[in-house]
Amino acid sequence: MAEQEFVSVNEVGLRDGLQNQSVQVPIEGKLRLARALADAGLRSMEATSFVSPRAVPQMADAAELFPALPRPDEIDYSALIPNRKGYERALEAGVRSVAVVLAATDTMNRKNINMSLAETRRVCADVVARAKRDGVHSRAYVAVAFECPYEGRVSAQRTTELTEEMFGAGADEVIIADTIGAANPSASFDRFSGLAERFDPERLCAHFHDTRALALANAWAALHAGIRRFDSSIGGLGGCPFAPGAAGNVATEDLVLMLGMCGFRTGIDVPGLRRAVEVASELVGRELGGRMTAWLRSQDRRDGSGKGDAG
Repeated sequence: MAEQEFVSVNEVGLRDGLQNQSVQVPIEGKLRLARALADAGLRSMEATSFVSPRAVPQMADAAELFPALPRPDEIDYSALIPNRKGYERALEAGVRSVAVVLAATDTMNRKNINMSLAETRRVCADVVARAKRDGVHSRAYVAVAFECPYEGRVSAQRTTELTEEMFGAGADEVIIADTIGAANPSASFDRFSGLAERFDPERLCAHFHDTRALALANAWAALHAGIRRFDSSIGGLGGCPFAPGAAGNVATEDLVLMLGMCGFRTGIDVPGLRRAVEVASELVGRELGGRMTAWLRSQDRRDGSGKGDAG
């Protein structure tokens, strides 16, 4: 691994992180968090989702939020969309980067968006193809790519097949998502190594949840398999409302700190991330922070600087 090789970090706290919170965060709070994340150096964020307000009330303000996001010329903001209707709403709000979610199992798709696997494949392919024609950047999630809470383990063949289908439809990037945090480092390395051999690794992204305290280890394994794009969530916020047992995402501050300590460059400032964690904690009404928080605080007490490390 070359020293100072760049790793892209996509912040999903505003969408994946907040969607399952019991506290309704007002639009002013979301914008405040977006500004804190931007100040920390994040240049890629999944900001909201154009889903049914009844299904995910936290995202009901998507059309109002997106045009108000700070520094749009500097930051690649994307939005999650479930179907063609959501895509049209997103375009009206000025979205130029969209993400679709294709769960790897039939039951998960039915629980998540009330469609079968076959139906979801068609809808996602249709939206991605439409985005390509419109000149809109598209990302496609392959959710529960390692294990489904309803149907158990997902084969590498299934994950590869769906990834190929989304690329074939025109997706610019495919995110392999360990939605319930069931992966382990060995499985992560094997799965991503196989995908990186078949597809351009620069168009693959890893999305890990920390249910079993293995998200950082899984990210490290994916990194060794050639992946240089990762999703993460400030303070470890997250959890899919339709995936029982899913914990929060890998914490952005943990991921960035690990990458920086290991000689990779992200352009993201850890002290700035810690300030963003404080904002997120205030918004959801509870203390947040990654697994390295206690160590960072010990360094604050030792040197009195509160600076931490930068990625």
